[in-house]
Amino acid sequence: MAISPAREGVLTVIALTRLVKETLAEAFPAVWVRGEVTGVRRSDRGHVYFSLKDREAQLECALYSRAASRLAFELRDGSEVEAFGSVSVFEPRGRYQLIVEELRPAGVGALLLALEELKRRLQAEGLFDESRKRPLPRYPRRIGLVTSPVGAAVRDLVTGLRSRWPPIALVLAPVRVQGEGAAAEIAAAIERFGRYGAVDLLIVGRGGGSLEDLWAFNEEIVVRAIAASSIPVISAVGHEVDWTLSDLAADRRAATPSNAAEIAVRDCAEIARGVRTLGFRIERVMAQTIAERRQRLAALIGQYGFRRQREVLGMWQQRVDELAERLRGRALGALAAAVARLAAARDRYGLRSWPRTLLERREHVAQVARALEGRLANWIAGRRARLGGAADRLRALSPRQVMERGYCLVRADDGRLLRAAADVAVGDRITVEFARGEADARIETVRPEGAHGA
Repeated sequence: MAISPAREGVLTVIALTRLVKETLAEAFPAVWVRGEVTGVRRSDRGHVYFSLKDREAQLECALYSRAASRLAFELRDGSEVEAFGSVSVFEPRGRYQLIVEELRPAGVGALLLALEELKRRLQAEGLFDESRKRPLPRYPRRIGLVTSPVGAAVRDLVTGLRSRWPPIALVLAPVRVQGEGAAAEIAAAIERFGRYGAVDLLIVGRGGGSLEDLWAFNEEIVVRAIAASSIPVISAVGHEVDWTLSDLAADRRAATPSNAAEIAVRDCAEIARGVRTLGFRIERVMAQTIAERRQRLAALIGQYGFRRQREVLGMWQQRVDELAERLRGRALGALAAAVARLAAARDRYGLRSWPRTLLERREHVAQVARALEGRLANWIAGRRARLGGAADRLRALSPRQVMERGYCLVRADDGRLLRAAADVAVGDRITVEFARGEADARIETVRPEGAHGA
């Protein structure tokens, strides 16, 4: 139960209200509040008033025009949001309220924190450095598209590229651009284009959407695939106000898919106009240069006495003709002298009869060759006959022929050839060699020469 204070301590309503306001401001200078939006009202000066509620309470909020101009989404009744601001009191009505400085859809906070953490980590690795970004090809012949096969983005890309440079060749890698598994498909498509190696430029992107819709292009696997691509990459994700980590890793960021087409290829009509302009400039410069050279040539002719240049040239032409005639005469004389010397040599050495002599010599050589072949054949036949007789005599004298008639060779144990019975003694071992094979034997009896009859 409250105790009645002294009369001197009585506060006015405004004093108490301001005291409460100061107390709340000190206690809650910055706070995030999450709830459902209700009762949205907009004033003529751009302020927005609404309430945040949950199942058990409700909080009035004021979003002044400066903060309201920064809203990236439309605030509607029933939206789940997260509001950041300070607690204050609206003095005329004595109601406390949240003065909102920042407003975002609920659930985005965790995503933004994860996004900032990944951004810091990849930036520390140097994936976003300007030094590693490569220049785009000036005139690409074939462009790879990594996007959804349906939707406005692919239509804008194809239409924009073909209208600016009709001969351009396009290769589409159809992928999902949002939802579970979309990041893996996008990264795999970029890697396949690197292995394919037949495109000069890649455009990776999609149309606009919320942060959750664009989240696949903030995934680490996609950012690393873009940074590691061997082909220059243009990132074209969302609208102009949308930024993703893919934009930071790509070699060039496009505000929209249509802007990506403008960056990727040049306008053929503009190129044709430039070529025509250069052609006109070249013609003008050439005409001016020729005119200047003519003037200089005319000045030189007048200055150095070349007014009679035709006469001078005619004189030199006449001189050349005279020298050519003299050269022709000398050449003909030298040729005639050589022919005369050749005829004299032919007469002197009997060259007139040389063909007949050459024929006779060839016939003589042929006769000698035939005679030589006959003598050589007879000599070889005689040698073969003599060789055959010597072979027959040699075979007749061969001990093998004698042994074929029943004779044997007897050798001692040490290999000596035994010719007499006296060379062995009883008990000696001998080797008997027949015409075909050998046999070992031992001496049982020795009968010296002349003892056969005993």
